[in-house]
Amino acid sequence: MPLKACIIPVTAFAQNCSLIWCDETMKGAFVDPGGEAERLLAAAEENGVEIEKILVTHAHLDHAGAVADLAEKLGVPIEGPHRDDQFLIESLPQQCEMYGFPPSRSFEPSRWLDGGDEVSVGKLTLTVRHCPGHTPGHVVFYEKETGLAFVGDVLFRGSIGRTDFPRGNHADLLNSIQQQLWPLGSETVFVPGHGDTSTFGEERQSNPFVSDRALAG
Repeated sequence: MPLKACIIPVTAFAQNCSLIWCDETMKGAFVDPGGEAERLLAAAEENGVEIEKILVTHAHLDHAGAVADLAEKLGVPIEGPHRDDQFLIESLPQQCEMYGFPPSRSFEPSRWLDGGDEVSVGKLTLTVRHCPGHTPGHVVFYEKETGLAFVGDVLFRGSIGRTDFPRGNHADLLNSIQQQLWPLGSETVFVPGHGDTSTFGEERQSNPFVSDRALAG
């Protein structure tokens, strides 16, 4: 497979930061580095990966807490999320204080992302899906050749993202899953923001919130 990935749970919230890289060039990226920056850097070094950018699905503290520090330390750009999450980026210091996390700085993405955009990692190309609901600016990254999606907190094995946070919207979340994720195909493996991986097909069969049967009801 041209895309290699290593999942590194970070912070007390056990958030799945993904280290991804192009197997040909060994250029890579962190997807949602929520914390424990030194541990993430050690994982990149262990795998021989040169980090060239940071990708962000959304701006909750457990997904974005280490973004500013890593981008500054490595001198790399930040891509994502969608601009509608700007208010959350600006509130990162307050989010950390509220939840008792180590202090975190806000940041300015090098590139805001919209649905249909593409991001490169080495020679890989990942397409962007805008999936509001959990947060208004949430995006998903999908690599077609490998059939792998990084979905943040949109969808989980057996569950879906919370929508009771500021500017969350349950109807938008269900629409995002049906219109943006399911068309990627039942065989697509997804890495959620927390917990185990699954496939879209498995969730359409058994997820109590968004299975075909549940949505038909």
